[in-house]
Amino acid sequence: MYPQQTAYDRGVMFAPDGRLFQVEYAREAVKKGATSVGMVTKDSIVFVAHKNITAPLTVPASVQKIFRIDSYIGVTYSGIVADGLHLINIMRSKTQTHRMVYNETESVESISRDVSEELLLATQYGGIRPYAISVLIGGIDKEPRLYEIDPGATVAGYKADAIGTGKIIADEMLTKEYSDDISTEEALALGVKIIKKVADKQQINENSIDIATITRKDGFAMMSPDKVSKYL
Repeated sequence: MYPQQTAYDRGVMFAPDGRLFQVEYAREAVKKGATSVGMVTKDSIVFVAHKNITAPLTVPASVQKIFRIDSYIGVTYSGIVADGLHLINIMRSKTQTHRMVYNETESVESISRDVSEELLLATQYGGIRPYAISVLIGGIDKEPRLYEIDPGATVAGYKADAIGTGKIIADEMLTKEYSDDISTEEALALGVKIIKKVADKQQINENSIDIATITRKDGFAMMSPDKVSKYL
């Protein structure tokens, strides 16, 4: 640790060893967020996310972790809620602008690059801080695709991925149990199994978990609590 380390905490600037402390702190904030899992199946994208509702008087429906961005694009996030909701609004605006200009759904890779650029700007200018979120963006264009973007604006494509506090355990389970030919139903079962595992002693019910799928036939579809309960 450098004696003058606090100087590099005052803004997004490089420390002598090449580190960006504010970006590292943002990544730590993501690790404290509720776990979200995304998977590419043979013909769909599957999202399963833990809401991590701790206050007993919280209205479950007011807490959401998976969002529709466009007809065939969805997103889930982990980290600071306000940052996540703000970025989701930006994504919706960008995809709607693309649709108005080109009369088509924006590709999953393209919107992922757009999000990366937004996060990158927050690491380059003084007076602002990095977004304290990681996002999983999934959708179907030519084929099902899934991307993760972290607070440092790094974009990577995945067959299956997890973000949030249970990432290490979730990644281990995905590595062992995910397969390229996994079906939508199998992916849903695996996603719920992972959330139950990483939630530890917390009670998981239909109000504490979000599930959504994206298929060519139905596009983005969010499951109702009644349907979610069938997978618990």
